[in-house]
Amino acid sequence: MKKNSVKHYSPSPHAKTGKAGASSTSETDDFEDLAEDLAEDLADDATVDASAFPAAAALEALTLEVDSASHGERLDKLLAREFSEFSRSRIQQWIESGGVLVDGVVRRAKDSVSMGEHIEVRPQAAPETLAFTAEDVPLEVVHEDAALLVIDKPAGLVVHPAAGNWSGTVLNGLLHRYPAAATLPRAGIVHRLDKETSGLMVVARTLTAQTDLVRQLQARTVKRTYLALVWGETPEDGTIDAPIARDPRERTRMAIVHTNSGKPSRTHFRTLGTVPLGRGHVSMVMCKLETGRTHQIRVHFESIGHPLLGDPVYHRATQRGQRPAVKAPLPVSFGRQALHAFRLGLVHPVTGKTLSWEAPPPADLQALIDALDFGREDEEDWEEEDGEWEEGEWDDDDA
Repeated sequence: MKKNSVKHYSPSPHAKTGKAGASSTSETDDFEDLAEDLAEDLADDATVDASAFPAAAALEALTLEVDSASHGERLDKLLAREFSEFSRSRIQQWIESGGVLVDGVVRRAKDSVSMGEHIEVRPQAAPETLAFTAEDVPLEVVHEDAALLVIDKPAGLVVHPAAGNWSGTVLNGLLHRYPAAATLPRAGIVHRLDKETSGLMVVARTLTAQTDLVRQLQARTVKRTYLALVWGETPEDGTIDAPIARDPRERTRMAIVHTNSGKPSRTHFRTLGTVPLGRGHVSMVMCKLETGRTHQIRVHFESIGHPLLGDPVYHRATQRGQRPAVKAPLPVSFGRQALHAFRLGLVHPVTGKTLSWEAPPPADLQALIDALDFGREDEEDWEEEDGEWEEGEWDDDDA
């Protein structure tokens, strides 16, 4: 039996007025925010300057002998006063990591020092100094030419260095693979995927290509299609239209926010199949983004009572009046959100040809799909469904 088609779950405010209505095409989304930043970098001819970040080996050791005036003082306070060029928090990090020795012995930050003791400080480079270091990070290349690179990013790999992930990122791998990438803003990266989201992303290899791809992102002509597994029985197709912003009560999350801070956000989807699991169901959906806010698909599907399988952050059914999805143990272990960027389309910045690539689900997601016993015809329909989608009512949608 055909499911109901749901076109709009909730309205988005206009970017400037905050009133309900259609999304403003001038409002930037998450990958458009990055494109906007990149546009400024390109205008300023900004580059990834690795030389601005000295290696730990380049920092010289510091020594100090405790005098009578410093007798009995806390170790961290003494060092912060004597070596004021470093912050106290940085000095405390060095002490905790064993980089400070008092008469050859590691001490605690709160320990008192005694007159005549010899202190040796071995400065350690801050983690962020590794942000623009070339590292041999494996990159699964789907397409490569002189202008751009398309990779299939595995789950667990961070795209761009940030707090908590200063090394081992896609950017570090790009600098290793292409040393010339250091001359490009963000080493040629023009859009991102969440750490635990797998799938396709494009990287520019020249400044001209990066400028062109940034403009395509701003014009919303880069096509990105995602595959997701969600709890519950979803409608045959629909549009989730709800503004997204940082959750005011839980800053590590994004949320549906019906205030001026909420940015217009739309996700179009089609259901490829639904299977029973326990007392409930699991649905496989294809998603296309009219906007691309941070965690948009995850937030939107949670908000309508269909959170993604395995999502450790967005796992509640929060839409008022929406019956929460009935959940059950998964047939196989799966420790991340079931989301994969399986199709990418764009106009080649040099040839002008329209190109597209597809990447099958990675092994962990495919194992989950197989264990849930989705019919093989559902998987075979991905390409057909996506083609019909682009020719149908949403052919003007951006990715």
